[in-house]
Amino acid sequence: MKVAILAGGFGTRLSEETMIRPKPMAEIGGRPILWHIMKIYAHYGFSDFVVLGGYRVDFIRDYFMRYRASLSDFTIDLGTGEVDWLQAQAENWRITVLDTGKESLTGGRIRRARRYLEGGTFCLTYGDGVSDVNISDLVAFHKSRDTWCTLTAVVQPGRYGALNLSDNGAAVRGFGEKRAGDGGLINGGFFVCEPEIFDLIDDDLTTWEAEPMDRLIARDKLSSFVHSGYWQSMDTLRDKQVLEAAWATKAAPWKVWSD
Repeated sequence: MKVAILAGGFGTRLSEETMIRPKPMAEIGGRPILWHIMKIYAHYGFSDFVVLGGYRVDFIRDYFMRYRASLSDFTIDLGTGEVDWLQAQAENWRITVLDTGKESLTGGRIRRARRYLEGGTFCLTYGDGVSDVNISDLVAFHKSRDTWCTLTAVVQPGRYGALNLSDNGAAVRGFGEKRAGDGGLINGGFFVCEPEIFDLIDDDLTTWEAEPMDRLIARDKLSSFVHSGYWQSMDTLRDKQVLEAAWATKAAPWKVWSD
């Protein structure tokens, strides 16, 4: 199953970092947050990634093109170009990096990746948030539902709009202000999607969280997987500092993998 990661926005609220690189390449503990997200999925056996780049996509391309060389000892014959990797270190990942347009919105980026994702069920998430959600349980839950998309509902106080959920919490009824009945749950990303979602996206200027979500709700095809554990996005410099502090403790909640 493929994993699509939205990684093309400008990240204006984190301008201290994004003036020179896309937000998913802002580092936590010396590694891009994009790498941390990939490590979460790979821990559960999902290691075929499609990165939906846009703004400064060259930064993402260069990082992965140089990834193995940056971590490994090697001997190179400059005459022939032959490389002998010595104690090579590399992740067992397959990564497709796409330029989905500098001005495209989230829905437009997903739509542009259709040919790489429409072969079956796929995962989708944002390139700026980490969690200790069990991806295997999330996928199993999605497959138990007759829906085209499952989002992960998480608890996060503050600036985010809350989800209106069904009584059992398994279906999304709408987006709006927080209500006592839904516990202040928000859309935390970590979606599982069916190919039918592509037909709900109009064009490059479609926001994934707007018309496509409304259309899924109208068809009763959007379900929610409630996750009460850790979730943190990196929207601002303060968020980045929170994540850095957690990583420095050597017990970052999202670090579900072993070194």
